[in-house]
Amino acid sequence: MRVLVVGSGGREHALVKKAAASRLVEEVHAAPGNAGIARQAICHPVSDSDIRGIVELARQIGAGLVVVGPEAPLCAGLADAIIEAGLKVFGPRRDAAMLEGSKSFAKEVMNAAGVPTAAFSRFVEYEAAMAHLASISMPVVVKANGLAAGKGVMVAEAMAEAEEAIRKCFVDRTFGDAGLEVIIEECLVGHECSVLALCDGKEIVPLEPAQDYKRIYDGDHGPNTGGMGCYSPVPRVPPALVGEIVETVHRPTVDELRRRGIDFRGVLYAGLMLTPAGPRVLEFNTRFGDPETQAILPRLETDLVELMMACAEGALDGRQLSWRQERCVTVIMASAGYPLTSSQGDVIDGLDADGGLEGVDVFHAGTAEEDGKLVTAGGRVLAVSALDNTFSAARRKAYEAVDKINFDGMQYRTDIAAEPALAER
Repeated sequence: MRVLVVGSGGREHALVKKAAASRLVEEVHAAPGNAGIARQAICHPVSDSDIRGIVELARQIGAGLVVVGPEAPLCAGLADAIIEAGLKVFGPRRDAAMLEGSKSFAKEVMNAAGVPTAAFSRFVEYEAAMAHLASISMPVVVKANGLAAGKGVMVAEAMAEAEEAIRKCFVDRTFGDAGLEVIIEECLVGHECSVLALCDGKEIVPLEPAQDYKRIYDGDHGPNTGGMGCYSPVPRVPPALVGEIVETVHRPTVDELRRRGIDFRGVLYAGLMLTPAGPRVLEFNTRFGDPETQAILPRLETDLVELMMACAEGALDGRQLSWRQERCVTVIMASAGYPLTSSQGDVIDGLDADGGLEGVDVFHAGTAEEDGKLVTAGGRVLAVSALDNTFSAARRKAYEAVDKINFDGMQYRTDIAAEPALAER
């Protein structure tokens, strides 16, 4: 069959690569794709925000499955439109995608389902939010309610930082309409991790956990980004804890949605804080994470397209996943100015003719081709993923590959997976 992958980032490149390796797939298409994806799929110049255009493209190519990568099209109803066109889609309908599209809705669902999360208050007025700050102790977390490309979460250690975060949302409109409603919640302490699970509306099959790095600089300093690196698995999250998380987080959430008449099919991503009192949900995403996907999928041996089709058809029951035992370390290479701005058009050197390097996966995110040269075309440019038997060896391999790549102003963290590598000694 033909598979259409919607999106243009590193996550979509990882999905394209897995789709191309599936025994079910004869041809992979992407919309709009990027310079790296174009080496493994047929790319079409259709924006992922063009719902009508995506549906028409899926019809034209006879797509057996449409895989939606980014969150914005899901929240805009792309999955609904694909289903109404009589096609199969991997990704939740708009009502289910609101778990990511509205943090207040997610909190409401969690409270109703008894899912452990941080205490919070929601505000739609600047003055009320500022008054609330005066009544609580620091630190707190301030969140833009809507989609903000992973940058709408601000941890405030002091009152001045919290006030600035509120101003960014309501006054400066840094996050546009996403910041017109604000969540202020307690700051949880512990270790973060991500547990993604495949869902078919009823059944839930977890993927192996991952640990990502949000801040731009080493040591978790600087502003939040969409993610600067990742590793999988996570030693502090063994299979028994994954099972506990599924039963206390994913399952009650999916059950509560179903009770409301909402059918969740796709990936339910739980961003978690492992606190002394147990796992607590920081956020839900309703699609594959980026860069978690680039660290998880290289380890997955089970046919991903079979799994995604089972989600779309409500047939996940009894599915067992097989994983490579190697560790995977993913390092993001970003352009100059990221995350505040991004430099575009800088020539990328060091990759081979296929846009990769031997022994590692190089997933393209913000890349394009100009005059026969590969150039930067976004904030996060490349994701370099390496597999090996230990975290130390996987880190070494990933950073050796990073050292071979060059473009003006490139940024990357040097501490990805340093903690689990150190623990191996």
